[in-house]
Amino acid sequence: MLVGTNPLQSTIKPSNQRLLKLFNQLDSANQTTILAFIEFLAARQESQPLVIPKPELLPRSENESVVKALKRLKASYPMLESDALLHTSSALMTEHIMQGRPASEVIDELEQLFASAYQQLIANTL
Repeated sequence: MLVGTNPLQSTIKPSNQRLLKLFNQLDSANQTTILAFIEFLAARQESQPLVIPKPELLPRSENESVVKALKRLKASYPMLESDALLHTSSALMTEHIMQGRPASEVIDELEQLFASAYQQLIANTL
């Protein structure tokens, strides 16, 4: 891991990182005002249930490459933030390319990664 990097930042959307940075620059009175406003907006939105679509799993082709598998999984799970999966999927790709890990094993793990991320998304919205 790079010195000075926060491992949590790789899982936070850029817009959320920006919001947090700006929020932390405010004094406590303005932070309280912002929180009250966000709570107001969230309460208004609660009447509209968030519907997360089910993934449309595209079939895995015979002798599929890791790159094609990533494209297939991104298309199968369009509701997932790609940035949140980037670190782990990049590490798996590196294992395949640099260490010779078999593509089928890496693809199996990528499929598990996307499925787990989807289940986590569902759990976080309940």
